Amino acid sequence: MLKIEETKMDMKREDVIQRLVERGIFKIEGKQLYELPLFLLMKEYYNQIK
Repeated sequence: MLKIEETKMDMKREDVIQRLVERGIFKIEGKQLYELPLFLLMKEYYNQIK
């Protein structure tokens, strides 16, 4: 079976998603967090911590 390794970008993306979920954010612009690119996730996260 093929083993898929997580890259640093994948781990960063998962971390940002987890932090957004902890703040009660489950969707952005009507889409699930897992459907969005890292750029939009980080943009939303930084808007939340301001």
